[in-house]
Amino acid sequence: MALIDLSSVDLNLLVAFEVLFEERSVTVAAQRLYLGQPAMSAALGRLRLLFQDELFIRMGREMQPTARAIEIAPGIVIALQQIRQTLETSQTFDPTTSKRTFAIGSSDYTSYVVVPKLLEVCRQTAPGIDFRLIGFEKDCVGELLEQREIDIALGVFQNPPRQTIQLPLFPEQFVGISRRGHPAITQETITPETFAQLPHALFTLRRDEVGELDKVLAQSNLQRRVVLTTPHLLILPAVISSSDLVTAIPSRLAKPFACQGTLEIFELPLQTEPWMISMLWSKLTDQDQANLWLRQMLKIVCEGI
Repeated sequence: MALIDLSSVDLNLLVAFEVLFEERSVTVAAQRLYLGQPAMSAALGRLRLLFQDELFIRMGREMQPTARAIEIAPGIVIALQQIRQTLETSQTFDPTTSKRTFAIGSSDYTSYVVVPKLLEVCRQTAPGIDFRLIGFEKDCVGELLEQREIDIALGVFQNPPRQTIQLPLFPEQFVGISRRGHPAITQETITPETFAQLPHALFTLRRDEVGELDKVLAQSNLQRRVVLTTPHLLILPAVISSSDLVTAIPSRLAKPFACQGTLEIFELPLQTEPWMISMLWSKLTDQDQANLWLRQMLKIVCEGI
């Protein structure tokens, strides 16, 4: 038996068949489907051509199904139920019952600032959801999102990849930190010249010794000595609190460590530009209900940071 070419079949015809089989009336079926009676009659005509059978024959006041209609009805009903369930599953996401695992591309900084609050919120509203934090290189973030290896990326994206969408979350800026009691920082003001003469630590992922502060210092013909470079941002508070080194780190990272009593926060004697922490996601998942929920949660959490 030759298979029917589904590309030539209007699936709405199967819905019409289902309703006709249930109602045994063209008029009532038309009302249920919000169609005019002529349109419903036309659908029945197309069904007859498709299945090469009368399917429904008027007997008295009802349209009685033929043997062929009775034969195919269970399969059509099951197929339509499966399609409806698939569509409902793809469009419905319930965080209170979901066991979904989300992969978030995140650095040490964004993980430290954002994730504890995200987990705190989800502990009450989405107890079954798990998270995986994944480090990434910015040059690869577009590919990671496209291949669904990560659901969301957090960070600074000055030139976001094509086919991604970016949403700003919160602004950030540098502050200086030193150990408590550092003789150079206990002064009321610190000059750029004094600041440049201090030994420095630098967070960098590029394996170089040049940061944003070096570019600003160079504008005043100043140069600092970078004693330590590290790709691990969270090591800096421990290093600074036990040495005479100073460094500049994001303000939201500095404040919690300063509260522990071993660090001092000071205003940099240099004019540095603030930056924006954003989240990035693929256009492929823009309408995905689970991804949308995650974005909403991150936005809510970051509004309180």
